[in-house]
Amino acid sequence: MGRGDGSGRLVSAPDADDTGTRILHVDMDAFYAAVAVLDDPSLAGKPIIVGGVERRGVVSSASYEARRFGVRSAMPVARALQLCPQAIVVPTTFERYAELSRRVMDVFRSVTPLVEPLSIDEAFLDVSGARRLWGSPREIAQLIRSRVLDETGLTCSVGVAATKHVAKMASTISKPDGLLVVAEADTLRFLGARPVGALWGVGPKATEALLTRGIRTVADVWDTPRSVLDRALGPAMGERVWHLSRGHDAREVQTERVEKSISHEETFSHDVVDTTVLRSELRRLADRVGARLRAGGWEAATVSIKVRLTDFSTYSRSQTLPLPTNVGQRIGSAAIDLLESVELSQPVRLIGVRAEKLRPDGTGGLTLWDDDAEWRRVDDALDDARARFGRGAVTRASVLGPRRDVGAMPTNPRVDHER
Repeated sequence: MGRGDGSGRLVSAPDADDTGTRILHVDMDAFYAAVAVLDDPSLAGKPIIVGGVERRGVVSSASYEARRFGVRSAMPVARALQLCPQAIVVPTTFERYAELSRRVMDVFRSVTPLVEPLSIDEAFLDVSGARRLWGSPREIAQLIRSRVLDETGLTCSVGVAATKHVAKMASTISKPDGLLVVAEADTLRFLGARPVGALWGVGPKATEALLTRGIRTVADVWDTPRSVLDRALGPAMGERVWHLSRGHDAREVQTERVEKSISHEETFSHDVVDTTVLRSELRRLADRVGARLRAGGWEAATVSIKVRLTDFSTYSRSQTLPLPTNVGQRIGSAAIDLLESVELSQPVRLIGVRAEKLRPDGTGGLTLWDDDAEWRRVDDALDDARARFGRGAVTRASVLGPRRDVGAMPTNPRVDHER
């Protein structure tokens, strides 16, 4: 979810100059909340919070009406309801989001094969080869917005520019339901007026470091020596900000998507003290991570866990495996070992398992024997049963007992992509 609440929205005229542009950044508007309205039109125009339906959950997304009260993603639902007491909380429906995301991406690929998904609800498009068929980049953007609305009933915002960075900034500024075109010759004029925090990759801490040095706008960056940027942000980030502020961005649209990690987390309805319950949850989450690794043809070289305590203090631990794996039992055992290294000074609010350093399954070569052969057969049987009867139809007996007493609420499953 973006930080914008729709205020200060800037859009282009229907005949805006798009000379020198070829990159589109298309971003669905408050996607999760918009899907909720699509499925229940009575929610239209109301402040909506998407996330855990109980107060202990976290906000996955929010409608623009709720954002204007300060509601943001990853915020506890209880805090969001303090800011916006009249908000309506609706549960996440990931299968529905995935279905609509596929339809949206199909619209993009019907216009150009050069599509780079960034997440479930946004993508870059290179339309340089589609002009003869569909018109100028501005006309293609208009066509995509119309097709997405016709195919899904949802709105999107589009930025059109000469580079990926500027296109993404433009789509953010045009939200919701807008189109902003930045001709190549207008790039510096467009960038100069933007707050420095709008630069891609400049987060809150980097923004604060720049603001304390009087660097408030992108134009201020132009007048700042590189040495000052390097001291404030570090050499790598300083160089990046220096180039992006001047419109330098040579990155091409990448159609091949490379998985970086796969993870699942659970937020408990009641804080958990019993380590038996925690170990059971780690087993269950590891099985889900393993299933998604196998479905994607991946194996992981590293397993990590996340543990959040009652006071919201959060701990991460990771372990590199002797051999990469996608076996749920192996991932779960590593996760449980990692849990032993966390000092549980308070009850646990959230726990998660992540598979990292992914590579294609089987690239490690053959070994003389497979210690996980039996567990692989178990995983194959589980995968087959889930494919036939659904994910919740079958699980390990070892995770059933403790979980009945937990009442865990699923938070967002995450799949991070190389961008």
